[in-house]
Amino acid sequence: MIRTILHYPDERLREKGKRIDAVTDEVKRLVDDMAETMYAAPGVGLAATQIGEPLQLFVIDTADDGQPSDFRVFINPEILEREGTLTWSEGCLSFPGVNEEIERAGKVRVRAQGRDGKPFELEAEGLLAVAIQHEYDHLQGVLMIDHMGPLKKRMTHRKMLKRADESASADT
Repeated sequence: MIRTILHYPDERLREKGKRIDAVTDEVKRLVDDMAETMYAAPGVGLAATQIGEPLQLFVIDTADDGQPSDFRVFINPEILEREGTLTWSEGCLSFPGVNEEIERAGKVRVRAQGRDGKPFELEAEGLLAVAIQHEYDHLQGVLMIDHMGPLKKRMTHRKMLKRADESASADT
């Protein structure tokens, strides 16, 4: 089922995700819904908090169009190490139409559980490392706008408020 993606400045985006105690059928259904929602958007990642589910869960697929799926599930993720720096033009499904150069670690090591509930560790670099950090931030209530300089932050905030106003007007 495709879920509604929350858009900035929705306050629920600032809510921290709660730890998932057990990977139940309900959690697996949520993972499936998140995958369907992410692919329909389309995006390369989606955190549970972006669809109003305050849980420590995100999904990512960084495969290029025409490539086999590289779908990954991260339940209760922890970033163990960050190394180097990388600047990447990031977008976010909660900030439609916004792309900004964001500086992040160039390489990360993460520990999480998969859809099967089994723990794993992963070292990632490039787009996968960026996506992991971006989605992990969502679970902490940290958004892309928080990584911008003051001017970009103000401009993006205004753009998103205008979009929210136009969206609200269209709904009435």
